Formats: sequence, structure tokens, C-alpha cells
Amino acid sequence: MNTQLSALESSTVRKVTRRLIPFLFLCFFIAILDRVNISFAALQMNQDLQFSDTVFGLGAGMFFLGYFLLEVPGSAMMAKVGARKWICRIMVSWGLLAVLMAFIKTPWQFYTVRFLLGVAEASFYPCMVHYLSGFYQTKHHAKAIAAFMLAIPGANALGAPLSTFLLGIEGWGLAGWQWMFILEALPAVALGIMAFFYLDDRIADVKWLRADEKNWLMQTLDKEQQAKQAVKHYTFLQALKDKYVLLLSAGYLFWMMGYYGINMFLPTISRSMVAVTSLSLQNLGWLIGFMYFAAMLAMLWVGSHSDKKRERRRHVAVCLSISAVALTAAAYIAAANVVLAFILLMIALCGAFGAFSPFWAIPPSFLTGAAAGGAIAMINSIGNLGGFFGPYVVGYLRDLTGSFNAAITFLGGSMILSAVIIVLSTRKLKSF
Repeated sequence: MNTQLSALESSTVRKVTRRLIPFLFLCFFIAILDRVNISFAALQMNQDLQFSDTVFGLGAGMFFLGYFLLEVPGSAMMAKVGARKWICRIMVSWGLLAVLMAFIKTPWQFYTVRFLLGVAEASFYPCMVHYLSGFYQTKHHAKAIAAFMLAIPGANALGAPLSTFLLGIEGWGLAGWQWMFILEALPAVALGIMAFFYLDDRIADVKWLRADEKNWLMQTLDKEQQAKQAVKHYTFLQALKDKYVLLLSAGYLFWMMGYYGINMFLPTISRSMVAVTSLSLQNLGWLIGFMYFAAMLAMLWVGSHSDKKRERRRHVAVCLSISAVALTAAAYIAAANVVLAFILLMIALCGAFGAFSPFWAIPPSFLTGAAAGGAIAMINSIGNLGGFFGPYVVGYLRDLTGSFNAAITFLGGSMILSAVIIVLSTRKLKSF
């Protein structure tokens, strides 16, 4: 019986993974690419449009202000209309808006389009995390989340050389950075339309599982939901007031300040560390791509190790601490040893990305259903405000001091603070 059950579980999880993870990975890949390609556009766009680092940092961060305002309302709407329709709406609208980035001329146009992009994409990530929680057992959460979240470093790893290549395209009266925005935005529209027909809102609706596999999965997840409700039986709104949710939101806020501060400025920081004549834009793209590829491997390993040990908070704290130390060290060693500085930046990226999957396995493990969706949206919404403050502070300090050192020290401190908050806020949750 145990052998049969094991075989049934194995085949079901394998089919769910094959069906959902590649498609959601691709959707999230395009989302991240359209979110961060602004960092590569800055290599040309800032000069063409005469944008200072402060203007760029504020514009890059405006995305997250729009994201913050619509994240929770968007998740509530997703719960009503279903993930399939909501993912379709999000991707089509942000793809069309991303095209408009190619035609900005002034700082205020820059701020406005970036803000609207955040509004359009709001609730996309929590929608996908919540969607996966409806098809996976808790013990498989971190690995499943890590698999589709590989799109974050993956979009940067492949997007770096792709974006720098597209920067070299000119014609029809458009500069390279304009072509880059257009060509990287159109896939979002196509994938959004595909999502409407490809995804299923409920296990009962799927046609790609056998009847026994569907029954086993529904029964297993129902038992888990009942067990969680015995611990915390919250409504959507009640989950938003839970102290653990609020503390995790604060921890995620400081983490994202550090993460997006470096993410949005990494091409500019990297270019400032080497002589422009010794490294072409394309080679710079391949170098940054390799750094993100290493982060992708680290993210996959940490997610798997976290599942194996059934432990989350220490994995998060160690990753963020390593990232903070390596990032700060890279800033002050760059003048003496550029190669070592790039290695430290790569280690910093590995730490910042490695923390994602164990962190996002925490909310669904103590909250259920709409409450879990609300909690994920709340954490992501407040946390992503760090994406507004981080790039702005980096740009401001760079213009103020003429160096990235003070800015990077600030980012490292933010991630250390995040690690402390997350460890302390989850210490009473026995499963972590």
C-alpha cells in the first residue's frame, strides 16, 4: 500500500511540475525581464535623455510604488475571478505598457510609465505563489517555488547578454534602448493570452491528471488545509493583521531595499569598476549574466536543502548575511582588485537570491486559502516598497558622493537588518 501510495504521489507531483512550472517560469521570466531591463537601458538612455542617477533611481523605483498600492486589492480580485483570468489580464496590460517605455522623453514621462507598469503587474507574484499552493503539498512548496522563481536570476542571466545585444540595434529612427524595450515587452502579451487557455483554476478542472491522481491530490491538500486551520483559521482581512505577517513584511521590506538597490544599478556599478575601453557592452552583459547564473544555481540548491531539512528561517538569515558582507566588501575592494570585487558581487547575488524560496515557503505553512493569498500579497506589497527606496537612495548617494561605496554600505546594512527581523519574527513558529 505504501509503495502504491508513493508511486501515486510521485507520478502526480511529477505531472503537476511538468505542466505548471515551465509555463509559470516563462511567464515570470518575462515579468522580471521587463521589470529590470531598465538597468541595462540606463547605459544608453540616461545619456540620451540627460537623466541623472537620482532621476534614474527614482524612476526605477516608481514601479514599486504602483505595485505597492495595487498589490493587496489585486490579490483580492484574483481570489474572485480566478488565477487564470487574472494572470492573463496582468500580462497583457503590462506588456502593452512596457512598449511605451521606448517612447519616454522627460523624467515625468519616465516616472509615470514606470508607476503604471507597477500598477499593471501588481499581485502577479503572490497570485502565482498562491496558485502553486493549490497544487502542491507543503513539503514540496520550497522546491516548487524555487523552480519557477529561478526565473528571477534566470531573466537576469539570459537578459543581461540579450539586453546588451539589443542595445546595439538601431534603425527606423529608434535607438538601441528603445528597441530593447519593445522587443522584450511583446512576449508578455502573447503569454498572457496563452495563460487563459493553458491554466486551470482548480484541481477538479484539470484534464492532464488521471482520476486517481486528482482524487489523491485533492484529498491530501484538504487534509493539510484542515490541519493548518487548527492552528490559524483566518479570513483574508484577518491575515493582513497577523503579527507574523506584519513582521515578515518588515523583514522583506529591508531585504528588497538591498536587493533592488543593487539589482537596478548592477550594470552601472559593474561598468564603473572597469575601464570602458577594456570591456565592451556585450562582454559586460555576458559577465553579469554569468554572475546571475551562479545565483540561479544557489537559489535551486538552497530551496532543495531547505525542504530536506524542513527549516526556513535560518536558511533565509544565513543567505542574507552572506550577501550583505560580500556586497559591502566588494565596494571597498574594487579599487585594489577588480576581479575579487566581481567575485564578491557574485557571492552577494547568490545570497540575495538564495533566500527567496525558503522565505516564501513560510506563509503558506501557517495560513490557508484566501488568508494565505492575502498574507503573501501583504508581505510582497510592503516588501516591494523597498524596491522604491533602494534604487532612489543608491542614485541619490551616488550623485551626492560621486561614489557607490556609501550606497552599497547602506544596502548591506538593510539586508542584515532584514535577517534579524525574519529570525526574530518566526522564532515561535515551531515548524521553522
